[in-house]
Amino acid sequence: MSDAAAPLILAEDLTRRFGDFTAVDHIHVAVQPGEVFGLLGANGAGKTTAIRMLCGMLPPTTGRIQVADVDMVRHARRARGQIGYVAQRFSLYGDLTVLENLSLQAGLYGLTGARRHERLEEALRLLNLREHRAVMAGALPLGYKQRLGLAAALLHEPRVLFLDEPTSGVDPMARQRFWELIYDLADSGIGILVTTHYMDEALFCDRLALMQAGRVVAEGTPDELLRRPLPTPILELDSPDAVRFERLAHTWPEVREVIPHAGQLRIRLRAGTEPAALRARVDAVAVEQRLTVTALRPAAPELEDVFVAVLEENEV
Repeated sequence: MSDAAAPLILAEDLTRRFGDFTAVDHIHVAVQPGEVFGLLGANGAGKTTAIRMLCGMLPPTTGRIQVADVDMVRHARRARGQIGYVAQRFSLYGDLTVLENLSLQAGLYGLTGARRHERLEEALRLLNLREHRAVMAGALPLGYKQRLGLAAALLHEPRVLFLDEPTSGVDPMARQRFWELIYDLADSGIGILVTTHYMDEALFCDRLALMQAGRVVAEGTPDELLRRPLPTPILELDSPDAVRFERLAHTWPEVREVIPHAGQLRIRLRAGTEPAALRARVDAVAVEQRLTVTALRPAAPELEDVFVAVLEENEV
């Protein structure tokens, strides 16, 4: 990530209301050149509304947006020339080939002559679409459709890239390859803002903002978020009788959640519960029902644990 002082994306006090409903509530976003910034949250959290405002597709109710040194609210058309955007759903033409779609987009960006040919060939090469140039876009697998959308977004060499749930519904291998492309683009100095609800993808971002009910309720690097103290302790139980322990644990008052995890049980306690209370209960049940406990130990929080805790803290 670049240390450049001026962010490529800057939003301050950004708000969007639809009648009495506030979809985005006074959020602040700053993305530096070469940075991958993630907006995370469940469906309906406000991520897509936020990215549509940042792209100039939707005017904010209040707030300031600057993208690539251009005031997005006052000069949206000028700023759009610096922006690449990939929508959550495939938005190109299924009845055109890959090359025809890219040629159409190149024309819309005003690319002509040798420059147009150069950018088309580079997009096909970068996204590994050369062998698919004559394939109808509608016949492409979902992962390749997303590659085509990204190729189209990069034709005019934008300084800023917005990706709205770019890997939704894509198989894990295609998701990994897509993120490798994102890293390469960030290394070239592009500022990237991506929305996602996949927790594993959150770890790929340089910084994260968790949205809930239109507000940013937590922000930081993945490591910073993982170091947040949790109000709900988490223990890991190893046992050959894990299935029976899982059924029992759901009935224990000190237990908030039981999650089978990699052959173990991750047991999340209720706020204010001491881990010793669970240890005592597990030991008593093991003796009473002749169950075996291999280990019961504190568990390091995962990003999903942190996000669940943050969301619970901010529930109205």
